[in-house]
Amino acid sequence: MKLWDKGLPTDQKIDIFTVGNDRQLDLVIAKYDIKATLAHAKMLHKIGLISDTDISAIEAELDVLAKQVSEGVFIIEDQFEDVHSKIEFELTQKIGDAGKRIHTARSRNDQVLVAMHLYLKDELLQIKDQVKELSQNLLTSAEKYKDVLLPGYTHLQIAMPSSFGLWFSAYAESFVDDLYFVNAAVKVVDQNPLGSAAGYGSSFPIDREFTTKELGFETLKYNVVAAQMSRGKSEKSTAFAMSSVAGTLSKLAMDVCVYMSQNFDFMSIPSEFTTGSSIMPHKKNPDVFELIRGKCNKIQALPYELSLLTNNLPSGYHRDLQLLKEGIVPAIQDLKASLEMAIYALKSVTVNKQILDDDKYDYLFSVDTLNELVMKGMSFRDAYVKIGLDIENGNYKPEKNTKHSHIGSINNLCLKDIEEKLKHI
Repeated sequence: MKLWDKGLPTDQKIDIFTVGNDRQLDLVIAKYDIKATLAHAKMLHKIGLISDTDISAIEAELDVLAKQVSEGVFIIEDQFEDVHSKIEFELTQKIGDAGKRIHTARSRNDQVLVAMHLYLKDELLQIKDQVKELSQNLLTSAEKYKDVLLPGYTHLQIAMPSSFGLWFSAYAESFVDDLYFVNAAVKVVDQNPLGSAAGYGSSFPIDREFTTKELGFETLKYNVVAAQMSRGKSEKSTAFAMSSVAGTLSKLAMDVCVYMSQNFDFMSIPSEFTTGSSIMPHKKNPDVFELIRGKCNKIQALPYELSLLTNNLPSGYHRDLQLLKEGIVPAIQDLKASLEMAIYALKSVTVNKQILDDDKYDYLFSVDTLNELVMKGMSFRDAYVKIGLDIENGNYKPEKNTKHSHIGSINNLCLKDIEEKLKHI
């Protein structure tokens, strides 16, 4: 059954090509389509296009379908093109003509639009909660290990002293930046496109403000053409937000992989979080973090994939837009899974508290020693030359007590200030 079917046969190859894997992907948005269908039906009842008896029957049957979705038993068989046709068929089978009335003043275009807006909004808010949980955990670890020094690197060369407090909280505050993008994406998708129909509105006297409130949108997409043009833009906005989170998470995962290697030996995680080798009995591989890194790198390519799909499409609906779901839906699940694993694994990290006992890290403190000379009256250039010669001649003796007092430095982490940022985003 196809909502646009006029009774003419469709070549099976064309049918397979045009439907693709839409049925499987539509299972993800099924609960949102049911929710939007109910709101639309209530609106039709409000303006007198659906009777009291019919709206009661529609609501009861949609509740049954919603329960099937929540229990994981709702399916979309091959004879249905998508979730929309499946739901309408089920309603018509169970309650007769009342089921045929729900498509009044609606098109598949705004039907999928509103379901996707609801889906993306829900998923973005879940991602936001996960990022905030991970960031809070990082701040907790920063407080716990704030006095444990860690080598800082530039160009992958030993540079200046850092600390686990500085490292953990750096990622916590970096995720705050990513949440600004997530909030922006929520703002984009939190607009109701329902009522735009095929992109040019309807001659029925529909009440779009009613469905906006019923579905919990902050506002509506007023212009019906603009509503249709939000297809693709909403997915891209979400993808850019996800890409920002993924970029930070990928960098964090890479640091963990490096810090866990025997050549660095800065931290470790319990054996149950690692995998072994089929031939090397000593191996404890950080596969979880490697997969987080890989998945997050894929996610960072998503905005460009969606941009190429939608680039230079004129206004109005185009079938290319169906392909958006193939990228965005799996990527959302990958990012949520990666965040979940990071939250789970990073709670069990153990840090090495004796890293700087190794003599090769003595030069980390050369800048601090230089600055001490400047504080005592020597010019910076003369102090730079002196310390350089001391190092060259083997006379350099480091002082390993850091005295970095300025905001955001080793000895003034501002953890409470970062936590406040996190709370208010």
